[in-house]
Amino acid sequence: MTRAIELPLWLLILILAFATVTFASHFLFPSVRWFFRKRLERAVDRLNEKLERPIEPFKLARRYDMVQRLSYDPEVATAIAEHARSSGVPEQVAFETAQRYAREIVPRFSATAYFGFGIWIAKLLSRSFYRVRLGAFDEARLKEIDPDSTVVFVMNHRSNMDYVLVTWLAAERSHLSYAVGEWARVWPLRTLIRSMGAYFIRRKSRNALYRKVLSRYVRLATDGNVTQAMFPEGGLSLNGTVGEPKLGLLSYLVQDFNPKVNRNVVFVPVAMNYDRVLEDRVLVKADIKGNRRFGLRFKYVARHVGRHVWQRLTGNFHRFGYASVSFGAPLSLSEYLNDHGADDVLEDLGHELMSRIRDVVPVLPVPVVAAIMLEKETHTRAEVEARFATLVSDMEAKGAHVHLPRSDMAYAAEVGIRLLTLRKLITEEGEGAQALYRVNKPDRLILGYYANSIAHLSDAICTVQISDLTPAEVADAAVLLD
Repeated sequence: MTRAIELPLWLLILILAFATVTFASHFLFPSVRWFFRKRLERAVDRLNEKLERPIEPFKLARRYDMVQRLSYDPEVATAIAEHARSSGVPEQVAFETAQRYAREIVPRFSATAYFGFGIWIAKLLSRSFYRVRLGAFDEARLKEIDPDSTVVFVMNHRSNMDYVLVTWLAAERSHLSYAVGEWARVWPLRTLIRSMGAYFIRRKSRNALYRKVLSRYVRLATDGNVTQAMFPEGGLSLNGTVGEPKLGLLSYLVQDFNPKVNRNVVFVPVAMNYDRVLEDRVLVKADIKGNRRFGLRFKYVARHVGRHVWQRLTGNFHRFGYASVSFGAPLSLSEYLNDHGADDVLEDLGHELMSRIRDVVPVLPVPVVAAIMLEKETHTRAEVEARFATLVSDMEAKGAHVHLPRSDMAYAAEVGIRLLTLRKLITEEGEGAQALYRVNKPDRLILGYYANSIAHLSDAICTVQISDLTPAEVADAAVLLD
């Protein structure tokens, strides 16, 4: 037992390495995980005391456990068997495919990343680019929502800044779980977004097994009281209008919904509007092409980022005007189904939600001035101010939510004129009251993009669509946007 044994050095190192890994995996790692998990649970308990809608245990479950739960779900198991039969593959292969889908969808939520780093960054970015204002907001009505109901914020999609803006403004109430598309699955963005509790979806996938795994995750999250946020339009608006609903995600909330079994869902309409959308030219160009291939070029991004950094360094940067968020009247799914019946209700529900979103779209200076400038070739400042007052009064009379900087109609018109002039979307000739403003013709579609955001609020709003332009004008606009 005490006799010396000679071993090659490489074998000794290998044995020690295996011993170290075994010790770490069986003793050290579990202890470290337990230590940090207990600290996380205490931090979440303190955080839940401040939130109107506390973080539910579903969000805090280990990602591995959620993937397993989703993979072995009875409905997913049935879909696995069907996929194996239709594809001619063994069930084990189909099961592994379902697990891969589950790992792709399930987030890795971190309360520290979301409420510490994430909210701070969202607030910093929002205030850095915009003067943020809260529009229509009935706090008492939102507080009346049953705590046992799952809240789903349904929003119009104007910009990728929407995620940032709503995340910050909702931070005092709850964590939001977003459905995000394929654009966010690139490294390292993928890891950050997962830690914020978002889940990935393949918007155009028609794979039955994938759709079942996704639908079951949405159902489990909803029944787990996870506050969610989704964009019923299914993508960014290319022409500025609030579009028609895409019913994919919405169908997962409505199908098989049983008020006696499932947790009730309360939809909260949210509408956003901006004096400047960072991606406006990219979106309008995609609208001209008739597809959603945005085709951002590196040199385009680098040029604009470089210009922005230089303006910041030299003190010449001016914020992009106002960004405003409004909250509409909540809609209870169980009450809606009780009033309308459960058969073929999905499409009507989608249109009702989009209607409620349209009703609370904030009216800001730039969209109003853009609509005025599209009415005729040239305007004097006095004409712009007079027309601005007329349009705003008309929209207010119809219940629109208007944000007037300093509560001053003339100053609001001045803000809109200044922001459009700085971007050279309109040109200024002369000074003061005698100044004459003219539209830069190739930019008419950009002005139309902003006017379209409020066109549904008044019949007097003038807009421009691609169909309104001649082929030569469309070609000129495309060249300018390239």
